[in-house]
Amino acid sequence: MTDFTTDAPVLRARTAPPKREYYAYFGLIFLATLPLCILTWVLSAARRMEMPAKGPFAKAWTQARIITPQIFSA
Repeated sequence: MTDFTTDAPVLRARTAPPKREYYAYFGLIFLATLPLCILTWVLSAARRMEMPAKGPFAKAWTQARIITPQIFSA
């Protein structure tokens, strides 16, 4: 039988990933990509004379979802 009274194992609390920082970067990247996505959406709609399947907000959201994890993995 093992005696843990003198050398008790040290349990470390698990820290959560920095969600506030992630959301701050996500918001900044989303706002930065939004004007370019709006511009490309308008040009694409004017060139084809039909509405693209994905709107400018969805494209900017997708770009932010791609770019933000790359920043945190570096």
